Amino acid sequence: MKIGICSDHAGVEYKTKLISYLLGKGHEVVNFGTDSEESVDYPDFAHPLAEAVEKGEVDRGIALCGTGNGMAITLNHHRGIRAGLAWNTAIAGLIRRHNDANVLVMPARFISYRMAVSIVRTYLTTEFEGGRHLRRIAKIPVAQ
Repeated sequence: MKIGICSDHAGVEYKTKLISYLLGKGHEVVNFGTDSEESVDYPDFAHPLAEAVEKGEVDRGIALCGTGNGMAITLNHHRGIRAGLAWNTAIAGLIRRHNDANVLVMPARFISYRMAVSIVRTYLTTEFEGGRHLRRIAKIPVAQ
């Protein structure tokens, strides 16, 4: 699977480790930054990731910031993006099964790295259930 990944300064440590983890699992990874702990603005990294997902340049995305909320809000303003914020494996499974999330967002300041790996594993191995959930997703307005 080809995975796009980005973070702001709060998530850069986990992002760097996750890239190594994903490569070790045989995934192709596209890093949209940042690569420094110097303070940056999360939209500068969320927008390129969202565009890559929209264009089909990557199969799925992963984003990290302090709370995850800034990334999720920014990503969900893009047409065709369904970014889900997950802080445990149960939520990660649900955003895939019920919401067909194509971008996983995690709150780096509120989870351990070990939990982040578990969340990513769940997110990447869980399939969308379809059925009644497809009907619900169809009712979500598409961003302009």
